Amino acid sequence: MARTKEFDRAQVLHKAMLLFWEKGYDGTSMADLLETMGISRSSMYETFTDKHSLYLEAAQLYKRTSQEKRKFLLEAESAKEGIRQYFERHIDGSFREDTPMGCLVTNTIVNVDSPGDEINVLMRAHFDELRVAFLELLRRGQESGEIAADRNVEDLAYMLLTINHGINVAAKLNNSRERAESMIDTFLGML
Repeated sequence: MARTKEFDRAQVLHKAMLLFWEKGYDGTSMADLLETMGISRSSMYETFTDKHSLYLEAAQLYKRTSQEKRKFLLEAESAKEGIRQYFERHIDGSFREDTPMGCLVTNTIVNVDSPGDEINVLMRAHFDELRVAFLELLRRGQESGEIAADRNVEDLAYMLLTINHGINVAAKLNNSRERAESMIDTFLGML
């Protein structure tokens, strides 16, 4: 007779996501995971297969929860307002005290060395999706005349992506939230 699981899969996955977010993939040991998730080694392997598979699933969970911010880019009435709304939520999330500082994606990408690794591929896809969302919003802003026609929106989208992940790193170092907010105001003024 098979044993029934004595834990909520979604809840332990969320706990694993927070731990990976805080310590990174390499910095998180199996012992850390088991303690944080509150499950046995056998339950871990039966449910998630291994640390790598667990990480990929945790990263997908993070991605789903972080996509909520992107709706402000896709649904914005104006480019500047979409950028402002996105970054207000991004800065709030990056500097929250009830979650690890920074961003799981940023924290991971700076520590993954193998470009062909499945984790790196997932992180690059996350980066590119955000860059494309910025680019589409900036193009709409250019078409409406809100953004000058001579601005290179490809460069601006990449700049926003870099600012986004720079805020994550700054938050991890407990740098100033006010500085991040001021930087967004400066960027919007350049458009």
